[in-house]
Parts: sequence; structure tokens; C-alpha cells
Amino acid sequence: MAVCGAQASASEQAWLESAQTFIQETLFPAGQEPNKQLTLSVIDCVKKTWLSQRENRDFALPLSYSFVSVQNLKTQQSLPCCSHLSWSTNAYQTWSQGAGSGGRVLPQQQLLLLGTLIDLSGDWEQECRSGGLYVRDNTGLLGCELIDLDLSWLGHLFLFPSWSYLPPAKKNSMGEGHLELWGAPVPVFPLTISPCPLSPIPVLYPAKASRLLRHRKKYKVKEPNLAGKLVRLSALVVTQNKRYFIVTLGELSEADSQAGSQVSIIVQIPAQMGWHRVLRPDRAYVLTKLRVTRTRGYRHYIWTTIPSSDLIPLRPDSVRELELDVPFLGADLTPLPQPTSSRDSRAQDGHVRNSKVLHYSGTVTCVLNESASLYILDGQLILCLAYQQIHGLRRVIRPGVRLELRDVHLLQAVGEETRPILALCLHGTVLLQHFSCLKPETLPSFQVYGASLYEQLVWEYQLGLPLYLWAMKALKELASKLCPYVLRYQQFLKHSSPGNPSLALQLLAPSWDALIPPGGPTRHAHSEILEEPHNCPHQKYAQLRTPYSFPTLFALEKEGQHRAWATFDPKALLPLSEAAHLTSCQLNRHLAWSWLCLPSSVFQPAQVLLGVLVASSKKGCLQLRDLKASLPCMPLTETSQPLTDPKLIGCLVRVEKFQLVVEREVRSSFPSWKELDTPHFIQKKHARVYIQFFLSDALILPVPRPISDSEPPQTDPSCPEGPHGGQSRLFLLSHKEALMKRNFCVLPGAGSQPPKPALSFCASGTWLCGTQRKERSGWGPPQSLGVENKDQKVSLIFLGSSVRWFPFLYPNQVYRLVAPGPPQTATLFETEGPSGTSQRPLELAGIQSYLTVQDEWTLELGSSQDIPNMQEISRALPESSLTHLLSDNFSNSLVSFSAEILSRILCEPPLALRRIKPENVGAVKACVKLTVALEMDGCAYPPHLDIYIEEPHLPPQIGLLPGARVHFSQLEKKISRSNNVYCCFRPSTSVQVLSFPPETKVRAPLPHIYLSELLQGGQGQVPFQATTFCHIVLVLSLQILWVCAHCTSISPQGRCSRQDHNCPAQTAISQANVRLLVEDGTAEATVTCRNHHVAAALGLSPSEWTAILECARGPGRVALQFKGPGAQTESEPLALFLRTLCDSPSVLRPVQLSFALEKRPSDITPQEPARLQQFQCGELPLLTRVKPRLRLVCLSLQEPELPSPLEISAASS
Repeated sequence: MAVCGAQASASEQAWLESAQTFIQETLFPAGQEPNKQLTLSVIDCVKKTWLSQRENRDFALPLSYSFVSVQNLKTQQSLPCCSHLSWSTNAYQTWSQGAGSGGRVLPQQQLLLLGTLIDLSGDWEQECRSGGLYVRDNTGLLGCELIDLDLSWLGHLFLFPSWSYLPPAKKNSMGEGHLELWGAPVPVFPLTISPCPLSPIPVLYPAKASRLLRHRKKYKVKEPNLAGKLVRLSALVVTQNKRYFIVTLGELSEADSQAGSQVSIIVQIPAQMGWHRVLRPDRAYVLTKLRVTRTRGYRHYIWTTIPSSDLIPLRPDSVRELELDVPFLGADLTPLPQPTSSRDSRAQDGHVRNSKVLHYSGTVTCVLNESASLYILDGQLILCLAYQQIHGLRRVIRPGVRLELRDVHLLQAVGEETRPILALCLHGTVLLQHFSCLKPETLPSFQVYGASLYEQLVWEYQLGLPLYLWAMKALKELASKLCPYVLRYQQFLKHSSPGNPSLALQLLAPSWDALIPPGGPTRHAHSEILEEPHNCPHQKYAQLRTPYSFPTLFALEKEGQHRAWATFDPKALLPLSEAAHLTSCQLNRHLAWSWLCLPSSVFQPAQVLLGVLVASSKKGCLQLRDLKASLPCMPLTETSQPLTDPKLIGCLVRVEKFQLVVEREVRSSFPSWKELDTPHFIQKKHARVYIQFFLSDALILPVPRPISDSEPPQTDPSCPEGPHGGQSRLFLLSHKEALMKRNFCVLPGAGSQPPKPALSFCASGTWLCGTQRKERSGWGPPQSLGVENKDQKVSLIFLGSSVRWFPFLYPNQVYRLVAPGPPQTATLFETEGPSGTSQRPLELAGIQSYLTVQDEWTLELGSSQDIPNMQEISRALPESSLTHLLSDNFSNSLVSFSAEILSRILCEPPLALRRIKPENVGAVKACVKLTVALEMDGCAYPPHLDIYIEEPHLPPQIGLLPGARVHFSQLEKKISRSNNVYCCFRPSTSVQVLSFPPETKVRAPLPHIYLSELLQGGQGQVPFQATTFCHIVLVLSLQILWVCAHCTSISPQGRCSRQDHNCPAQTAISQANVRLLVEDGTAEATVTCRNHHVAAALGLSPSEWTAILECARGPGRVALQFKGPGAQTESEPLALFLRTLCDSPSVLRPVQLSFALEKRPSDITPQEPARLQQFQCGELPLLTRVKPRLRLVCLSLQEPELPSPLEISAASS
């Protein structure tokens, strides 16, 4: 080291010693003696580079800099940094100012980096070269990027004066960092310049090379050299572990170049992949020793390189044109294939556009999605590089990087994206012009993972750009719903392979068949690069409407609520003809509950539900859950069977066809129908939103297990994983009680506080076998049972967390109760019960044991086949007979039946159910009233029945909607004072929804009958509602009232006549009814018409009827009796007019009557016996038995349709 100067200071001496040690350890070839010449050359190279800046000449050595090896960079430098030995302070400040205000500039570290520049990773063979660049020393190698490479640099030792190092992202710790080499490296030893050839190289220019290629059989030149200006450089293509790119050379002069003389050369030798980094458009090159070849997927011949080919910069004085005796025969007349559009453009209707091809240079300002290769250029343009394989370039591109795009496609308004898009195909290329001085941004996990998945969308599924952009948006929506708590990002966005499908593609693929028709064009790389006219996925494109989206469950719930309240119109729920005659209490009761069903077809774009199926222990129902919210759901099979397999808990459910149901509850105080437009009378609004769907319309996928135990997916704790040990027992469920809050006795030693009612339910069944223990192959043999324990009944109590099993338990199903963990006592499932619990009710029910299901126990769907010699179990639901239902012999008994819900309203309970609140004696609790049509075998016309649901069964379970078919089990049958049969919910009641309401409500027309048919047939054989043609024989009575809308007192002059003057209402409403005697030639009946039907019965127009009502407002009451007791002669003008009207032919006329029986099928009042009545037939009196008149209620009354003259003539002929 004395050569470096004997007068060196101590600090310089220490620096030199450190440099010598570093050089010996990292740069000397292994196993060789230290070489002083190498040490001196390295130090001289560092000194010259350091002293090239004036401000550094005060110090002979860069004492503040230290040497760094590749291994130290990779292991110790965890943060991005840069080093600029040859830069002055002003140069660095100017460079850092390019980041702008707030930019995160790469911090500068004073490090010296030396290494050999190579294009071969490790000790691979020449055939494994991929075109990557590396810096290597004795400690390892590190990938690097260089803007302008010279092939003569490869294999030489360099000092890198300006560079930046970017370590791998924390979310990609398995990867490696890379170097960005700014400027030209400084060689430690002078580079040997290849001498000029002794004689000029014979070359062919593009025009002659093209003609020679077309006439290759007639004129043969052995391994010619081609020269020209580079006019196009394709992307580096990787297919089946092979790499290649295509170079297109043009004539040197502008005039010849514009004439179109070009020739293409394919480079596919692995050792020549580094040429792709060297070649620059508009520069002239010579490619030596070429041959003619034919590539797969391209029908024309093309020039290609061989292993001994070289790439040489063209110097005019070192080449000469090869003379050929080849005549000019014009252009090749072989027809070229016509371009076709991309696959998703064919699938969409609309205007097909052509993209523009251009060159563009710009700066990356934002990363939209690194994995999907989407960026923002200059803040205005979207750059898509997904259709090229930019594996090495992806790590470099970040805000601040300047790129040059050659032959890039410009597309306008693609899908939902309004900004112009620049998209590169294999025909073009992207060149790095300038590195970024900014540190890499911390990208969301969604943008870090999934690069191979996006490549699969482009190369395997061959999506066009519009569909690709939509797929990226859809994957982002899916990831936001599931990651990171249900799935890790790398699990969700993984590459799909045979036997290991990608979950993301499984969720996207079901609708692709409609978007991508089979038989579409296949993408061929050679044709995409070489064919003229150019054909690629970006050449033609069409506007793509969003196929469907994956909204969050929170957004879907809000959308449902918004639509429900936006369409809530009291006047639409209650027609004016009906609402005008309702009292305030009746009006508000009718508005208290309504519902809206939104089928999936109403959403635009189409919405696809996605969530994890969980069972809620707080509500006892199934839910779909994502990261934002959870929604109750009700899945059914097509055969009206409920979901019974708990193994589906924790699975992903994807549903395209569904019903979003919104139940609206309103607390209002409308005084009358006139104020329905005034919203401030609504005090409270509440909406319950849930989902209904069929399992056949759902895609159910298991959630993959986490990669490691450090971050398990946070799914519902009820997910029944297969137990690694434990005990189980099979039981047959016979009945499930209602889910409600119950009081249970306190265990001895518990606190003194009284227990609060807890949500719970009981299920009764029969043990099918003894306890079984877990073995490797499954469950072991059951323990033997004594004779007294066979067919032992059991009552299972579910409370706390075990309530989550409620939606899976249904009668006549076999289940396995599993206690996980090490085997416990053999009597674990035998009997249990706190000492404070009375066993007497259980003994009376024939139940010998009862068991409280523990929170950690799980439930599995069993089978009768698990038990040898077990008879097949009937799946039929319990049904009570019609005689049992509609008779007075079985009052207060429990009944079961299936029925269709006809209507649902909020009402006051019947007298037998009223409960007085302690704090308010005058208050009566509300209840839900369901009117159902019974489904009974042999009933042509199903009877109607009312079912009342009261606390603590409110709110009712989801799915009890008009139009739905439901099975009710163990309802309590009641008989009212007026002999009407109705049913009530009890703690033992259970409900099973059999089918959803139909999306299209088609009301069947009423049957047309003769009145005598109503006197024949038994229960279920006579229609409850029908239509008939009849004649009005007589008006029996007519009454018009004006009553108070609040207290129903008579209101003369529209004012309440209540004596205490405490009525708050200021509105009166009209009510009217008329009783008619009608006959149709077979029988006669009395018909009661109410309110607006009275006007139709009297043949009055709406204006005439309104005038009569106004005349009746004065007295407040007008009552006329036309026959029988109470009939009298009226003197009032209005009464006289009405009597005259009712006796006129305008009222006594033929009509078409739609009616309902006044006596409902649920009315079990005994029929009146036939009475003796005398008729006069001439002079002879006849005495016969006559059945009582039918009593009907008018549903509608219309004038009969008269036959046309043509029909009359046809009938007469």
C-alpha cells in the first residue's frame, strides 16, 4: 500500500486497509492468491470517479464512503436507498427536486458497489438465459436494471458510481431486491475494443433480404448478414419456457424506409436474449449469420439467428452491400389474414371501434394495480401492460419512472373507464428512459399479489381489454369482501392449476360462458407481431356494459332499504276506494306492515351475492357474512326441503338469482285518508332486510385452510371442523319447538340475581344407539344398550352459543351430536339436569332424559344407514285432518298443517289473547295475523284460516310472506265466541318454509258457479269466493253513516257527537251498506255490499254517489228498511229519493256478482235446518222444506256483458 502514498493520513490509511480487505474477500476469484494489480486498479478507479467532481478534489479518497457487497445489501439494507459517487451536491439536490413537494425521495447512502455485470443467473447453462442482468461478486448476485446496455460490458468488473437499491416489499419477503444502475458503469480494467474487420462485412439491406426470402429456393445465400435501421422491436415473449423476440429492420434512408421495405428477424437463442436490452429504435445494426426458418403459428418464412450470430452496431465504413442477381418481382401477392375482434368484443352488442397505434413518452404518476400491470401516465392516461410479459420491468415501474412506448394502442371509453387507455400488445414495446428518484409506495395487499392470476386471464382465458378491466374491478370487490380475515390475499389471488383451482376464478367463471362465446379467436404471438394488417386484442374493441358486480352486503342492505322507502306510498298500499272508509285505527293498522320483494333481475348492473354462510347464535338464523356486514338468509332446495347439513357453515356462497326481501314496519298516526300525503304523521320506520334463494342457484365453495396457524381465517366459530377425537351419539329428531326467550332454573351455587330470559329452544327425539368414540377411519361401534334404554326418548335443550344449530334441525332427520376432545365418561349423553329443574313435565311427556347441549359441541347430519338394521325413516310432515281442524270437538288442541299465506297484517289480538300491560290498563298489545289457505288432500277449494302470532314470538321468523307455502307444526287451535276456528302460536310451535312467494303474482280468476252449487257439497268442495250472473230482486235495507274517524261516533255535519268533547279527531268518514236479495234461477241469496260497492249496486256514477254522501253528511245517518220489521214511509227528501231509486229498474236489474261467503269455512256454527214454507200454485197450496237463504258479501258488482250481434246470429243459426 506504500504505492498509494507514504504521507497518507491515518484515516486514509484505515480506509485503504478496509478497501484491500473488501477487495480480497469479495472480488478475488475463489482459491487464487491475492492480486495487487486488481487492488490497485479498483482503488484507482474509485479515486478517478471521486475526483471527477471539483468539489471533491480537497480529499484524495472518498473517506465517507464504505464498500458494500451484494450479500450485505441483500441482508442488511432493509430500506430503499441510493448512492451517487460521481454526483455533486447540487446534482443530487436537482435530482431530488424532481420528486416535487411532498415526494418521498430515495435517501442517499455513501456506499461503494463493485461487481461483474453478467446476463446469466448463477451457474446456469447458456440455454437458461432469460435476458436478465445481474451484478455478481464472491458473496452472491443481485438482479439489476440498466437503461442503455452495451454488450461489451458483459463479463467485466465495474464500479457503479450511481445506483439505487430497492429491497423486496415486506409483503413479498420471499422475493429479492434489485439494483437500478443510473448512467454508465465505470470499468475497473479498460475494455478491449473489438478491432474493425480487415475487409468490410457483406450485408443485405431489407429490400434485398425480403426478395431473397421470397425466392429462397432459386437464389441461395449461405448465412447472410442483414443490416438496417431498427424500426420495430417486439416484446420479449415467453411461451412454454421458451423466450424470443422479433426485430424489424428498415432501410437506412428516410425515403427508402417510407417505401415500406422492411424485414423481420426472430431471435430465439437463449444466449442472445440480452440483445433485447441493447436494441434501440432508430439505431442501425448488423445481424450476422442468419438463416431462414418457419415458426409455428405463422405460415410465412422468416429470418432467424443461430448460436454463432452477432449483433453489431452499423458503421458505414465497415460494411458493403452484397450484390445479388435477383430481379424485382414486386410485392408478395399472398393474401394476408383479415383482423378479427377480441373475444369479449364479439360477445357484446354495440358499436365496434378501431384503436389508434402511436408512439408515446410519459411519466408514471400513479400505480393503479401493480399485479394487473395498470398505471397512470402523466395524470391523464391509463397504461395497460398486461398483454406483455413484463416480469422484470414491473419491479421498476413506480411514480417518477419515465417510459417510451412504441406502437402502443390508444383506446377511448372502455367499459366504465372514461379516461383514454394506452395498451401494448406483443407488436409494440416499452423502453425505460429514466428511473424514479422516489421510494416505492406501500401498496395495498390486493395490488401486490395475483400477478400470475392476471397473466392467466390474458394468456389462458384470452380476455379482451374491456373484459379484463372489468375482471380486475370484480376481483377487487371480491377481495374487499373476503380478505384478509376470511382469506389471505395470496390464497384468494393464487394462480389456477389442474387439481388446485383458483378460488377467485371459481367465483368469476360461472358467468363467463355468456360473456365469452366458445370458438372465439385464439391469440397467436407470431401472428400478432408479424401479420399485416395488424391483428391483436386491442385492434378492435366495443363498449362493455358491466356484466355484474359484487356489492358488499352492507351496500346491498342499504340499497334494499332505500328502494323500500322510496316506493313506500300509503295511497298505493291502500286504494282510495278502501282507505276513504277506514277509521284512523284501521288505517294505521293496515299501514303498519308491508313488504317489498326485489328479485335479482331488477338490479342494473346485475348483483351477485357473495358471503360466508354462518349460523348466528344471537338470532338463531343463517346469515351471509362479509367484512362489512351480515344479512339473514333463507336457502331452500327445489324440492321444498330446508338446509339440514351443518357442514355448509363456513363455506363461501355465490348467488346470482335471489330475492332481496324488505319488511317495512311503520308506526303512524294518520287521522284519516285525507292526510296520507303528509309524512310527519309517521313517527317511526323500521326495515328488516334478508335474502331468499334456492341452493340450486348457488355456488358453494369450501374456504381454503390458512397457509399457517399464525393468521387463521376469522370465520364463524360454529364451523364444524372434523373432530380429532371425542364422542358422539345419533338421534332422530321428532319435533323442534319455537325459538324464543325462556327462563331456566339456576344451577345450585349460582348468584342471587334472578336469571334473565335467554334465547333458547328445545328439541325432542329418540336416541338411535349408544355412544360412539372417534377412531381413525371414522366412528367406532356404538356401546351396547340395555333393553330398558332402547328407543329412549330425549329432550335436548339448546341455549347460549348452541342456539346456532336451530336453522339446521328439522323433524324426521337423523343427526349426530359430537362432543370434541379426549374421550370422557361413557354417560356423557345419557341424562343430565340441574337439581332445581322439575322432571315431572318431562315424565308426563314420555321423555326419560333431557340434556343441555354444550357450547363446544357440534352437530352433524347423520343417516339411518349409520345404524345396522335400521328401517327407512319417513320424511312426511305431520298433518292434521280437515275434520280435526274445522270442528268443535277438539278445542285447545295442537294441530299441524301446510298452507299458503294469503295475507299478513298487524292487528289487535282476539279477545282470548288480549294481555293488559301493567303500566297501562287501557293498552292492548298488537299481534301479527296471517290468513292462510289450507293445503288438504281432496279439497278442491282450500278453506281459509287465521293464525295469530303474539309475544314472545314477535317478530315472526323470516320468510312468512304472502304467497309463501309454510308448514305449521303444533299450533294451538282456538274457537272464538262467534264459533270461528283460529290458531295461535305457542312455545311448542315450529315453522318450516316450503317455498318462496312467486316473483310474478298471477291471480287466478274466480270460478263461475250457480248459486245452488253453494248448497251442495261438503267442506272444501264449495268455493269460498266465486262469480255468478244473477238478478237483483229486491233491496232489503240501505244505511249511510258519517262517523268520527277516531272514535266512530255519529258525526252530524261532520262533527263528532261525543258528549265529553275529548275526541282529538276533526275528521269524519262515510260508511255505507246495502242488503240485496238476488236470484239466478237456481237459488236466491242475500248480498251485503259495503262502501264503494253500494254505488255500483245502485247503478250510480262516482259523482252521483259523492253528491248523495254529501247530502247525508247533515243528519249523519240515513237508514232505510224496505221489507220486514222496521219498514216505514219516509218523508225526508233524501230518504224518499233513495227509496224511489231502490224500487226502480236501474237497481233491480241483472248483474255480474263476485262474492265471498259471509260464513267463512272456519265458522263452525251449525247450519240452520230447512224450514217449511207454503207456496201457492194456482189454487193449490204447496208445502215444502226450504233451505235458508245464502248470505254473501259483495267483492265486486259489474254490469253483464251483452253478446254482440254476430254472437246472437251465430247462436240462433
